[in-house]
Amino acid sequence: MQTLNKLSPSITDMIRFDHSHVLLAFHQYTINKKHAVKKALAETICSALEIHASLEEEIFYPEMRQLVGDAAVMQKSVPEHQQMRRLIAQLRATDAAASQHDALLLELMRDVLHHVADEETVLLPEAEARLTTKRLSELGVQMTKRRMALIKPQAGKIAANTLLGFSSSTTAWIMGAAGVLLAARLFTRKAA
Repeated sequence: MQTLNKLSPSITDMIRFDHSHVLLAFHQYTINKKHAVKKALAETICSALEIHASLEEEIFYPEMRQLVGDAAVMQKSVPEHQQMRRLIAQLRATDAAASQHDALLLELMRDVLHHVADEETVLLPEAEARLTTKRLSELGVQMTKRRMALIKPQAGKIAANTLLGFSSSTTAWIMGAAGVLLAARLFTRKAA
């Protein structure tokens, strides 16, 4: 438990990392990739978005509602997640060889980009301005624990899709970025 408290990034850093992970997976996706690779990348995106949406709805949004109430960005956040879930269900039900698969992924990512822009320009800066560093860290620990619980039943599938969908250099970059985040977290904790 102590180690988790020391290693877990703040909630806002975790949310930004999730956004980057989804965008990185999307940048790997091209219409001329093998169907199995396209399906693996789409599944990586879908799983990441589902986990991310659950984490935000369970941990981040309740905290933000206490700070900003029913601000416009809060009012539309959960409905945007619901729309993404509808598109995810359609995407999963579509063969990767079908052109509709590409169109659904593009529609999903347009929605994601709009949603990410709102969070990264409004909600995350608001959280960092109004919550203490300690509180951001506590929420990060909560999010880490909940993420582990959500990932556990599908860890094998997530790992297989990552290995199939991402190039080896991208997989190495993801692992390196995660390591840098953890090292930075340890360094800032020791300095404080």
